[in-house]
Amino acid sequence: MAYPGYGGGYGNFSGQMPGVPMQMGQPFGGCSGYPAYADSYSPAGDSMWSYFTAVAGQDGEVDAEELQRCLTESGISGTYSPFSLETCRIMIAMLDRDYTGKMGFNEFKELWAALNAWKQHFMIIDRDRSGTVEHHELSQAIAAMGYRLSPQTLTVIVKRYSKNGRIFFDDYVACCVKLHALTDFFRRRDHLLQGFVNFIYDDFLQGTMSI
Repeated sequence: MAYPGYGGGYGNFSGQMPGVPMQMGQPFGGCSGYPAYADSYSPAGDSMWSYFTAVAGQDGEVDAEELQRCLTESGISGTYSPFSLETCRIMIAMLDRDYTGKMGFNEFKELWAALNAWKQHFMIIDRDRSGTVEHHELSQAIAAMGYRLSPQTLTVIVKRYSKNGRIFFDDYVACCVKLHALTDFFRRRDHLLQGFVNFIYDDFLQGTMSI
């Protein structure tokens, strides 16, 4: 399997997603003015920090249900359908480095920037603002992100994330998250950057079932 270069590019949430003309810190469309975060951050006077802590509660982290409520109330989906609980679970899994099943603010900050990029990318594809994209458009979007996948793999991905021949924003995000998380899982084990690795069965199950 070939995948994006390791030197940055896709998956580097503090930078620009390939193919998307986005400046970090730019307001997120339909988001009640909440910012997309850059690397530098100061919680003093930050309305999103106050909002996050209110949702996170005493433990200072958000689980999938809290993340779903947080993103829905923030308006981050804009005119698109709110994120499903399953999409929220895999978004947490993508950034859950301590395997708590929850997301701290720094992880949430990374997710917010990624969602910003993914939404802008989706809006570019969804020219008629129907809230969905077609099969070939998803394939083009995946290629624009820097993934070099076979036509057979692209067909499997499109089939997995389409409903009645269309891909909704929620499923588009779920697809982006899973592609990133699985690629990251794979490349952490491909120390020689050869595009193939040997897996222990238990390691394979842990890596794929946790996403």
